[in-house]
Amino acid sequence: MAEPTQTISDLIQEKLDDLTRAERQLALSILENYPASGLGPLTTLAKDAHVSVPTVARMVHKLGYKSYPDFQLELREELRAKAKNPIAKHDTWAETAPSEHPLNSFTVAVIENIRHTIGQIDPAEFDDACALVADKSRHLFIIGGRITHTLAEYFYLHMQVIRPNLTHVQSTTNTWPHYLLNAKEGDIFVIFDVRRYENNTLKLAEMAHARGAKIILFTDQWRSPVHHLADISLSCRIIVPSAWDSAATTMLLVETMISSVQNLNWSETKERMETLEDMFDSTKLFRKFT
Repeated sequence: MAEPTQTISDLIQEKLDDLTRAERQLALSILENYPASGLGPLTTLAKDAHVSVPTVARMVHKLGYKSYPDFQLELREELRAKAKNPIAKHDTWAETAPSEHPLNSFTVAVIENIRHTIGQIDPAEFDDACALVADKSRHLFIIGGRITHTLAEYFYLHMQVIRPNLTHVQSTTNTWPHYLLNAKEGDIFVIFDVRRYENNTLKLAEMAHARGAKIILFTDQWRSPVHHLADISLSCRIIVPSAWDSAATTMLLVETMISSVQNLNWSETKERMETLEDMFDSTKLFRKFT
């Protein structure tokens, strides 16, 4: 069976406007500590959200589940999906592999990922993230993990041209204290973390948060544990017919942010670009065809 493209968290957020006041209170309580809040007994969930047991039953029914146990069953499936290794991912897709060419099936999956991702991102929140990244008075730290370090490096390379005052934090714990030593309240940490979430990344986020830094998180649809600390979380769909997850949607958001940030500081960005081009010319790094 293929992995679901919509999480329960997505479903709850879609249905918020259709819920009663008590149901909405319950929904927000679940989202606040998602997914752990929905894994305990029904009575505990109702007590923690300060609603009645029947309210829980009504809300899960509105979400499309026959009962609270059915709701929990799907929640546990989500947790299993979070921790899937490449072999398990491959086997999941192989069970229902389409007969069409991989170019077509992969493209369809990526387009669907993009559609879902863009549909659930708040443009105002994305603009806020871009404004924080563009603020040169705040030191910008960029961090990736074992897989996501390539996205972090790509983002860092462009930010180097656009603005000063930034650091690419290497994903080795023995160097983190040196980077964090310079972090102060209000600085920005852009963190990339997708499923099989890395403990080291979470620890760094905790340390940055403790120093009063703001965190912008690029993550997947299940959301890294870092999202509990993040000021802004940008969740991307990553499921494709492969043993590995796709970075295409995340890259779309990264490149959109690069474009937005450069435009917010265009006069300075243009000046830095011109200076960089002069340096390239003096080093003869690139071939000239004219």
